[in-house]
Amino acid sequence: MANLRKLIFWPSFAVVAAACVGASFYLRSKAEQQIVAEVSTARGEAQRIQREVVLFTKSIIPSGRPFAVFLNGLGIDSPTAARLVASAQPVFDLRHLRAGNELSLGRSVLGELREVRYNIDTDRVLSISPSGDEFHSTIETIPSHADEVGVSGKVEGSLFQAVTDAGEKPELAMRLAEIFGWDLDFYTDPRPGDTFRLVVEKKTFANGDTIAYGRILAAEYDNAGHAYRAILFPGPSGVPAYYTPDGKSMKKAFLHSPLKFAAPITSHFSLHRFHPILKEYRAHLGIDYGAPTGTPVQTIGDGKVIFAGMKGEDGNLVKIQHTNGYTTYYMHLSRILVRTGERVEQGQSIGLVGMTGLATGPHLDFRIQLRGEFLNFERLPLPPSDPVAKNVWNEFAAVRDHALAEMPPPPGEHPTLADNQPPAANSTAR
Repeated sequence: MANLRKLIFWPSFAVVAAACVGASFYLRSKAEQQIVAEVSTARGEAQRIQREVVLFTKSIIPSGRPFAVFLNGLGIDSPTAARLVASAQPVFDLRHLRAGNELSLGRSVLGELREVRYNIDTDRVLSISPSGDEFHSTIETIPSHADEVGVSGKVEGSLFQAVTDAGEKPELAMRLAEIFGWDLDFYTDPRPGDTFRLVVEKKTFANGDTIAYGRILAAEYDNAGHAYRAILFPGPSGVPAYYTPDGKSMKKAFLHSPLKFAAPITSHFSLHRFHPILKEYRAHLGIDYGAPTGTPVQTIGDGKVIFAGMKGEDGNLVKIQHTNGYTTYYMHLSRILVRTGERVEQGQSIGLVGMTGLATGPHLDFRIQLRGEFLNFERLPLPPSDPVAKNVWNEFAAVRDHALAEMPPPPGEHPTLADNQPPAANSTAR
């Protein structure tokens, strides 16, 4: 019996042992194959990373530095920088680089140059990338989408602060001030409790980081209970312009102020004023705006520069002839930005505040003349531009009604039907 058991045990043991050895070899072989596969995968992934992954570093274009020199400062050698510049020139004139714009330099994980990207503006990017032994340049359009959104806010300090408090950029405050600039001076007229609301096209880019503003389709500014409203509509030449809800042009022949920024009036128009330097009474046929040296001065209307230079007591003077018979004078400038004979557009900077000539301190002496007679600009009704033409009135009315319907309610109020109805003619902007 014992012998029989031995005869059964040893063959069975041998079979089991052989199976274990076979399994061991199989598992080892499988593990080796898996390791080889993982190594191969890792090697392929490393190669893919080296080939495809680009790490970008961002820089800001400085002022007054050639593009090639700027690239040198980012670690790109002079021959490579020269080839980059040569590649870009056929598609984009690098002389038009704007200081403050962003440039991104893309390199592989091993430090190889893969791409140079320059943000031309909010919609376009210049891309320069290797192509064989050379570089290839293209201008790409940044994907984006635009939505009409309503914005509203209440002014407690300044319009700029109110706009930023509403979650928007200061640019929107500038745009709003430009729309109502013919009726309001946003450095002196705003009062605590004033409100604004508008409908604007807001452009959002694919990366979600950058927001740009498109057209302001409708706007309202309530100044101490007087509501000024503006609707965007194509003018006679097809160029969009702003009109009141009853079709009057928001644009006047002249701006409300010759200065772009805050400036108190230090001396008014007078036929009998005591001169602080000459110590005698004489006519002061203009308005003095007290402002720091270097404050931008703008022409209040379109016209032609008929004098730009130094003129005795007036100091640096710019004199502009306007087509409607008016002439304007901008005196005591520290710097003149235009030349005699040049055509200028309303709002264009023509000089900087100074104290040249007969002046006790930096200020702008601004004067306006109509056919040889000096006028008091503070009391001068600003002549308007043309209203909406009768043959496009129905089209204007449709655009107006749609824009006003999209207007958000005033801050703190719930929307009602009355909020978005066109106001009566006597309550619109003048």
